[in-house]
Order: sequence, then structure tokens, then C-alpha cells
Amino acid sequence: MSKSEKLLERRNKAVALGVGNLGPVFAECAVNSNITDIDGQEYIDFVGGIGVNNVGHCNENVVAAIKEQAEKLIHSCFHIAMYEPYIALAEKLIEITPGDFEKKAVLLNSGAEAVENAVKIARLASGKSGIVVYEGGFHGRTLLTMSMTSKVKPYKYKFGPYAPEIYRIPYPYCYRCPYGREYPSCDTYCAEQFRSWFIGNAAPENLAALVAEPIAGEGGFLTPPPEYFPKMKEICAENGIYFIADEIQSGGGRTGKMCAMEHWGVEPDIMTMAKSIGGGMPISAVVGKKEIMDAVHPGGLGGTYGGNPVSCAAALAALESLDGGILEQGVALGERLREIFLGWQKKYPIIGEVRGLGAMIALELVSDREKKTPDAVVTKKIVGEVLKKKLLLLACGNHGNVLRVLVPLCVDEETLGKGLAILEETIAANC
Repeated sequence: MSKSEKLLERRNKAVALGVGNLGPVFAECAVNSNITDIDGQEYIDFVGGIGVNNVGHCNENVVAAIKEQAEKLIHSCFHIAMYEPYIALAEKLIEITPGDFEKKAVLLNSGAEAVENAVKIARLASGKSGIVVYEGGFHGRTLLTMSMTSKVKPYKYKFGPYAPEIYRIPYPYCYRCPYGREYPSCDTYCAEQFRSWFIGNAAPENLAALVAEPIAGEGGFLTPPPEYFPKMKEICAENGIYFIADEIQSGGGRTGKMCAMEHWGVEPDIMTMAKSIGGGMPISAVVGKKEIMDAVHPGGLGGTYGGNPVSCAAALAALESLDGGILEQGVALGERLREIFLGWQKKYPIIGEVRGLGAMIALELVSDREKKTPDAVVTKKIVGEVLKKKLLLLACGNHGNVLRVLVPLCVDEETLGKGLAILEETIAANC
């Protein structure tokens, strides 16, 4: 029996069934875009810890920062004894997030915690309780963020009752327009429709915020057209509704910009960040306009581990690595992936659409291109087959028919080539 088989037995006895896994892979160590399991088998990582490892596994700057900080201070709780790394990271996030106005930040542990706190802040600052989210959106697994998340199975199934005052609008999904229109002749009808949405759903006087993923990650890497978010921000501003950008998966350089919302030229009132900003360590943040963030009374925000000093040090090193060249590598990687995937689309009829921005890119698979019939069966089969060939890849989308690529931005040429060859070979065999 292999080490992995033995550990799988232990895992099945000790770990709750509800914790899902891609497959029976047990990591021993990792570097850049490669993971080595406990039996010495090497896997090419096109998942990146689900968008966490933009600067690569065990980035040397991040590792050095963790070691240095761990020797000085691991935990004091910022509420009890403050420390400089928390303040330095808050300053850095204020600097890199869009918005030519005074901002403040609060540091937390996870993406869900960031979203939850962003909602708390928006509700208190606005004096209103309603929250608008998108169909197909994913915001977390806590009670509030699960309620905001769209997909029922597996995230919400039998976990109710859910948090109240959550309203939904369709996400701009041009490939499968919920209004039956076509871009660009539609004149971004989905944004304009938001004005009339108020009539039958919720009055603006009761809505604190609209929470939007710039690119709907779990929803299938849905990418709105250039005009969409500027129009939505305008409608929100007209109606006293805060615009919250959930940059948890799309931020940290993944799309070729430090924050994805920069592609639309929109300055959110509040922004949530997590995943890749920590370089692999658990940390998240809410950054927003000073007057909104300061509306909350002392003690209303925070937590025991929020802004842990080791995680702050790792985040500062990860952001420095992005500024030091990895962001530019990501831009080039995104351009190359798009060119390759568009070439595949011409060759393989199961690829219905290639979409995304930068290196946040996906392939939607269909059984009939004309009818755009979602093919979740072949998508699941491809994910399973590439895993056997030592390539880690995830599916997403409400129909489960989208292959998403979140390979580290600093992936080396040889590893990228091997991974793409495995993926193309498997797609071709399933056409």
C-alpha cells in the first residue's frame, strides 16, 4: 500500500465527509507551479490553491518574510498589542486599490469574513439593510455569505434558513444572455434593466449595497462587457447604494491588473480582497472610502486572528513580488493562454466559448455549439482524466461545464507547455 493510500484511509476515518476533495492527492511539498505528493509523484498545478498562489508555491520572498516574522512575533492580537506589519499592509492595500479618495482598511482571515464585514460596514454606514447580489455569484460558506451565494448544491443545500434581505439580479452572461439579447446591439440592456428591477423587487431606500464579483469565479468566469460596471456604478450612486467589488479571486494580479475592476475604470466604494494577496497564508481585507469605513464604532470590526503578523509579512512580500515582475509575467501569460485557447476553439467543437481577462481564463464546454448545450459530463470526465495524467484542474459554472485555469502567474515555460499538452490531448480525445 502506498503512502497516499494509507493516508487516505486515515483521512476517511478522521475528516468529516462534507470536506470535498478533487482527488486522492496528498501534497508533500510544492514550488512555483508544481506539487510533489507524499509518494514522490509530481503534479502540474493549474488550480493554484483556487487562485491563491499567483506568485507561485513557496515563493522565496514570501518564505523568507514568514521565517523572519515568525522569529519575532507570531501572535499578540492586534486589539491587544498592535504591530507594524498590520499597518504597513493596510497602507499598501490602500495604495494599490482603485479610487482617488481617502481610504481605510481592516484586515481579517478569509474571503468570506471579508465579505461579511463589508456588508456589516455598508449596512451601518448607510442605515439600510438590503444587499443585492448576482445569480451565479459565490461569496463564501458562512451563514451570511452562503445566503449571498447563488448555487444551492453543494454550498447551501439543507443549511437553511438563510439570512434575510438578500436580493438577486442576473449576471451579465453574454454567451447565454438571460434576457435573450446579443452584445453589442443590446446596448448593455442587463445594466439598464437594473433601474426597473427596483419596482418589483426592492426599493433603493432599503438597499445598502450591490456586491459584485468583477468576474464571476464559481459562476463560470463570466466576464461583463466594458460598459457594464460603469453603468451599474452610476445607477448605484444615483440611488444611494454602495458599490462593493468582491476581488477575492480576481484580485492580486490575476487578470493582468492588481485589481480586476481597473479594467472597467470603476472605483468601488468598498472592496474585499483575500486569496492571492497572502502568498499562501490566510489573510483578507476590506478596503473602502474613509467615511464609510469610519462609520463603524470601535470594537465593531476585527477578530482574534485578523491581520496576523506572520500573514501580514507574507502578504507584503507577495505584493512586492507582484510589483517586482510577476504581474508583468501574468499579463504575458494571459495573452498566451487566450491565443492558445482560441486556437483550440477552432479545432475542437466542444469548446463553446473562451472567456476571462488576463490569466483568469476559462473554457465553456458544450455538446452542441449551435444550441450551446452545456456538457457537464464531458467536463467532469476531462477533469478526472487530466488528474490521472498529473494535471490539477477544476471545473466551475452553474452547469458544471466550465474548465477554469488559475495557474500561478510565474509558471515556467516547460511546466506550462506540459500542462497545456495534457489538457489539449484530453480535450481532443473527448470530442
